[in-house]
Amino acid sequence: MVTTSHKKRMLAALLAASLSGGAEAQLTQNLTLHPKALALGNAVTADPPGLMAIHYNPAGLTKLDGRQLEVNLMNVYLDIDADFSAPEGYEIFGIDGLETDPMTGKQRDPVANSSSHTNNVALYVPGFGILRAPPGPAVAPSAGISINPPGSKLTFGNMFYLPMAAGFYRKKNDPGRYMPQATALQRTTYLSPTIGYKINDRWSVGGGIHISHMGLAVDQYMRAPNLLLGVAETLQTAFNCESGDEPLQPWLALCGGNIGPWDDIGVLSLNLQETVSPTYALGVMWEPRDWFSWGASYTSEARMNMKGTFEIQYTEDWSGFWQRLNNSVLGAISSAILSLPSGAPREAGNVSMDLTYPQHFQTGISVDVHPKLTLNADIGWTDFAQWDSFNLRFDRNLEFLGAARILSTNATQSTLSLPMGFTDQWNWAFGMEFHASPRLDLRAGVEIRDSVIPDDQRQILAPFGGANLYSVGMGYRWDKDTEIDLNLSYLQSIETIPANGSCNLNCDNITNIIYNPYAGLDVKTSLRAVVAGLSFRTKF
Repeated sequence: MVTTSHKKRMLAALLAASLSGGAEAQLTQNLTLHPKALALGNAVTADPPGLMAIHYNPAGLTKLDGRQLEVNLMNVYLDIDADFSAPEGYEIFGIDGLETDPMTGKQRDPVANSSSHTNNVALYVPGFGILRAPPGPAVAPSAGISINPPGSKLTFGNMFYLPMAAGFYRKKNDPGRYMPQATALQRTTYLSPTIGYKINDRWSVGGGIHISHMGLAVDQYMRAPNLLLGVAETLQTAFNCESGDEPLQPWLALCGGNIGPWDDIGVLSLNLQETVSPTYALGVMWEPRDWFSWGASYTSEARMNMKGTFEIQYTEDWSGFWQRLNNSVLGAISSAILSLPSGAPREAGNVSMDLTYPQHFQTGISVDVHPKLTLNADIGWTDFAQWDSFNLRFDRNLEFLGAARILSTNATQSTLSLPMGFTDQWNWAFGMEFHASPRLDLRAGVEIRDSVIPDDQRQILAPFGGANLYSVGMGYRWDKDTEIDLNLSYLQSIETIPANGSCNLNCDNITNIIYNPYAGLDVKTSLRAVVAGLSFRTKF
């Protein structure tokens, strides 16, 4: 019964962690957009970068004259590590996780005192799911055009870009495969028709409609180091299941398959997407002096009904255990009363989830403190408090939810509600631009990114806590019609989560209701991201 609940938690935590903007979205926002913006720490609301003003502040389109074409290439390198350390007295129901398992001759918990590492990037391909990119940096492209007829106060622009992109995959034997082996979360804006209007020499406004695709995919191995699975392993040992005998057959059978707190349960695959997800963006700029400008922008939320498929492929031991148990007298009675698993080797179907892409507001100033020096400062807010819970709906009654509803008020046989408790955050950003010559600008910036995930909800699927983004870059005017921007940015997030520190990761008590594949272990996570970008903009 409780092991069934663990399967419920897996799907739950997978979706929650994968979709958690606080984890993935918060730190992937504005990481793959424009070299100038990154070089200035994303403090560009009052100084929007080229056509990417469509995203940062639509009023900034009025800075572009004539017809212009822009192409951006952002190279992203990720390095993700996790250490799993067994504290003193590490055990589940009296079973020492570090002792040798007589069935396998190996340490009972193969994850204890091991490390996970990956630098492989995964992308989401609409209609397909996870695409495992070759090892090394991945490329995030964007491109667009703008048109400002001669003498007109209106400027039209449209871009293709990725406002959110995050994904990675691990080797199949990596100890981090339980959260997860591969994941991709991506928002792709494929249409963004936007208009900027110059009211007068001081005021400009702008607005646009952004049509996007949102996709999430996860592949994850599953295990459930819970006290009741410790009880199951202890009973199997007492029944001497190694011999193949069933001493209480036909009344009770427990030897159909080897299960325990550190044994694999199966593999879960999940693929959800929303193909048409509209938002709108508004912006304003005020330039009362040649040396001062202020800007503000707002991007609306997007309410989505993401739909897709899921599949759980169980191990032979897991399925065999439940099949044999249900063929015994007491097992059949218990299963009928408690809706325990039947031992099906596979469950699959359709799943949907309502998700709100959070609204965002940002404002900032740009000041020429010296003819050769400009300072920018921004503050931004994202409404991640909307992600208080995620609600999943399945197209059929499922075994793992049938038992889960007995243990949790958040589940029925075909629905599941996932409490998350995310919080709003205000982030600060600062940028500096040194005008070395009429053709060359040198830039540096920092963005202070606070985590929106509560401490007791942290996990390694999205190994992000609070972090600072540090950047340098340059802009070069190739000729009177062409500009080139470059950046190099670095972000690092380190989290230390002691055993029982997060019930989305490593709680080992019997009442925890969220998936905890590393129960009882101390976990340390580290994420390092390096982003190098190139932008080319010219008139045509």
